Amino acid sequence: MNVLIIGGTGGIGLAIIQQLLLIKPHANVHATFFRHQPQYQHSQLRWHQCNITLEDHIEALAKQLPRLDLIINAVGMLHTTEHQPEKSIQQFDVHFFQTNIQTNTLPSLLIAKHFMAALKTSSHSYFVTISAKVGSIEDNKLGGWISYRSSKAALNMAIKTISIEWRTKVPHCCVIAFHPGTTASALSKPFQRNVAPHKLFTPTYTAQCLLSLLARLTPQETGQFLSYDGNTLPW
Repeated sequence: MNVLIIGGTGGIGLAIIQQLLLIKPHANVHATFFRHQPQYQHSQLRWHQCNITLEDHIEALAKQLPRLDLIINAVGMLHTTEHQPEKSIQQFDVHFFQTNIQTNTLPSLLIAKHFMAALKTSSHSYFVTISAKVGSIEDNKLGGWISYRSSKAALNMAIKTISIEWRTKVPHCCVIAFHPGTTASALSKPFQRNVAPHKLFTPTYTAQCLLSLLARLTPQETGQFLSYDGNTLPW
C-alpha cells in the first residue's frame, strides 16, 4: 500500500500517519512538511518538504510518487497571527480571504491535477480532503467566518466536481470530503473553550474515525461529504 499524507506535521495529519503505520505496518507512507524537518520518524515513512500552494512543488512531488493507493490532504487554516475568523462582513480583509482560498481550496485542486495518474495505477484508491461542516451552505445557520466558510464551500464544490469527472477517468477511486469534528489542534485552539468536552476530539480519535470510514467505503460511494461519525453531510 502506497500512501501520501499532505500536511503530515499537523495534529490530524501526524495522527493519521501514526495510525496508518499501526494498522498497516508494511505500508509505504509518504508525507509532506512545510518548513522544519519533522522529529517523528519511522522506517516505513518518508518525509518530503513541499509548499503545497505552489504548483511546481506539487508537480515535482508527483514525479517522485508515480503509484499511490491513498492520498489524504490534511492541510487547512482558520486563523493567522494577524487575523481571526470574521464575526461580521465589516471585518472582511482581502488578503485574509485570499490566504484562506490559497490554503484551504487551491492545494486539493493541484493535488488532483498532478496525482490523478498515480491514483489511476491502483485497483482501489482514495482521494480524501479534510473539509469542515461550516463549509456546508445548507447547514449555515449562524453566519460569520465568511472567508473560512467560503474557502471550504469552494473546496467541497471542487471535490464533488472531481469525483464526477473521475467516475470515468479513475473509476476505481473513491473521492470524498471529510469533516473531522472539532479536533484538539493548533487550528481549533482559540475556540476550544466553547466546545463541550465530549465534542472535542483527540487527533488520534479523528484519525481512527477517518481510517475506519475508508475501510468500508467503495468507489461506488465516491463524491460524498462525510462526517467523522459516518453520516452524510449536506453540501
